Amino acid sequence: MLPRKSPHSRPQAHAAEAQVSPHAIAPVPPASTRPSAPAKGTPQPAAARAAAVEPAPPSLRTESMARGAVNSEQQAQRRLIRTALFEQIDPMKAAATPRDRLQAQIDALIRRICDEQRLQLAAQEESLIARQMLDEMVGIGPVEPLLADDSVNDILINGANQVFVERFGKLELTPITFIDEEHVFNTAQRIAARVGRRIDEANPMVDARLPDGSRVNVITHPLALDGTTISIRKFMRRELSLESLAERGAMSVEMALLLRRAMEARLNVIVSGGTGAGKTTLLNALSQKISEAERIVTIEDAAELQLQQVHTVRLETRPESAEGGGRIDQRDLLKNALRMRPDRIILGEVRGGECFDMLQAMNTGHDGSLCTVHANTPRDALARLENMVMMANMQLPLAAIRRQIASAVDLIVQIERMRDGARRLVSIVEVCGMEEEVIQTQELFYFKTRSFSAGGKLVGEHLGSGLRPNFYTEKGHLFEMGGA
Repeated sequence: MLPRKSPHSRPQAHAAEAQVSPHAIAPVPPASTRPSAPAKGTPQPAAARAAAVEPAPPSLRTESMARGAVNSEQQAQRRLIRTALFEQIDPMKAAATPRDRLQAQIDALIRRICDEQRLQLAAQEESLIARQMLDEMVGIGPVEPLLADDSVNDILINGANQVFVERFGKLELTPITFIDEEHVFNTAQRIAARVGRRIDEANPMVDARLPDGSRVNVITHPLALDGTTISIRKFMRRELSLESLAERGAMSVEMALLLRRAMEARLNVIVSGGTGAGKTTLLNALSQKISEAERIVTIEDAAELQLQQVHTVRLETRPESAEGGGRIDQRDLLKNALRMRPDRIILGEVRGGECFDMLQAMNTGHDGSLCTVHANTPRDALARLENMVMMANMQLPLAAIRRQIASAVDLIVQIERMRDGARRLVSIVEVCGMEEEVIQTQELFYFKTRSFSAGGKLVGEHLGSGLRPNFYTEKGHLFEMGGA
């Protein structure tokens, strides 16, 4: 049962809209049907706010900047076409129609609407509106072209008038805007509906996943004061190996060789780094070195890993339902995974009590397991593991927790998005056991910054410490320092 709505709640029509088919995009209702979230500046009437959607086509940098400002008459014409078009096309049927055929239907309807309403639009203008309407019906509206742009890593929608993207580690503002807050909110509803979720004032935060695997976080009114905010972490289609990362300068050839040997020797590896540092990319590259003969179980909040092995079981968490039950978190999945006879367990990100279960698995026959953790340095990563074990309420003394970590973790790989936007491995640290009550480590490789170039690029190099990894003798007796 839905909670009683407050005087400021959105009409029930919006809750119903969120229940449409996961592949159907419902039309955006008029702005007057729901109070907009507080916006900066003096509020404007709904008619004045309803500007045309301006998504950029795939050639984003050229065409979008050339379009220029749209006058009020053009805005009114586009709004009229959009309303008439949604009255004649059923979004449910549109979702099941092949894209080419739907595009042809939209083109024909727009021409007919222009004739009936005696609208004077250039062919280029009609084509632009047709692309916008197609994105509304089978995509996620104005930002759909950004999903097809391989240079974009993140899409950040801050209300109706700000859409940022991250390219090559740098944030930049795009010319793309939404009609108004109502348009952004409806786009968020469509995204949530695809994964069976609902977003409204009673449930103002949602984590979801697009059909292509991209992760989405939505937060709306009343928590988002300046309008609905949508953050999209794109699913990277390209498959990067350790060798290709070395070619790109993210690591040295020697570091790639060490990591390959670590995977062959079935070391338990923690990938550490900040948000957007490239932890999942590195995890994918490491997983490519796992033997095809092994059974792998992956556990993630939002499935991003692209394992190529045949014998892979992928598990994904389930959020709480609208009724308040049915939540399955990573710890639940990890406990179940231990009953599935895995050779290796890959945990997308450790962030809570599941850390204790992961360490237990690493210590009880599941060598070669991998996971990521948010931390700024390898030593911070160890401290975070300690804190997360304490979150599991196991009532263990700190010394026992540290012994558990020291015996379970073999290698910590630190990755960082640096000041010039490039992502690099900055440290590979081996865990060498305990001495008294301190976890002992040795740094095998590190990145040393030399200077900045004239173009703002960071100049440096990856260096080795000269220390021989302990696992070369303990777990990899066939390895020789100079051989492959």
